[in-house]
Amino acid sequence: MVMRQQLLASWRLLRLGGHLIGGLATLRWRFPGWSATRQQEEIQAWALAALGLLAIDLKVSGAPPATGPALRVSNHVSWLDILVLQATSPSRFVAKAEVRQWPLMGRLAAKAGTLFISRESPRDALRVVHQMAEHLQSGEVLTIFPEGTTSNGQQVLPFHANLFQAAVSAKAPVQALALQFVERASGQVSLAPIYIDEDTLLQSMWRTVRHPGLRAEVRLGPVQPPLGRDRRALSQDTRAAVDNLRCLV
Repeated sequence: MVMRQQLLASWRLLRLGGHLIGGLATLRWRFPGWSATRQQEEIQAWALAALGLLAIDLKVSGAPPATGPALRVSNHVSWLDILVLQATSPSRFVAKAEVRQWPLMGRLAAKAGTLFISRESPRDALRVVHQMAEHLQSGEVLTIFPEGTTSNGQQVLPFHANLFQAAVSAKAPVQALALQFVERASGQVSLAPIYIDEDTLLQSMWRTVRHPGLRAEVRLGPVQPPLGRDRRALSQDTRAAVDNLRCLV
């Protein structure tokens, strides 16, 4: 039984690797020639296929922004989060600089237009906030994980308020969302995909692919305008909204 489980897990990882390589090829050779709508459709289809290769179902409650600009704000649980949210509704992400170094997935994120931020550098954070504001002013949808690190999914960590300045400056609405991974059979919260503390990326991936069946659950709240709030007030209100949604997932 253990050997069969390990073989299945290895097969899933191998297929995911091939899917990532195919995604890189598409981004390099075909993506630039497509319309913006076609690009979004292909990203979503690719992300859904990747979840399928990992035997992860997706359940979505609520609706993404119909159009940009909008800043989507999510809790952060796993290395899978970007994949899950791209399968829910594609957008440009802001991710920590370490993601760029991840094998294959880092290159894929970079090619897809992810904005990378070094949170230890105030100057770099300011640079990314300016970039975010420019993208929002251009009518784009951006997604951030303002906890700054991953949690075990059973609570929402304090938010860093600096990234919310982009929404304040661009007068862009904000949408809170919450995600969680559960056992498909029982509906109980699963810790298999978490990526915290001393976990390595490979350890987290191996636990995930060994699992017989997971479901990613995403709940999206209403899109809310800044309403004159500064970045700290907007951050606090949005964190409360994310936490409320998490309890409903």
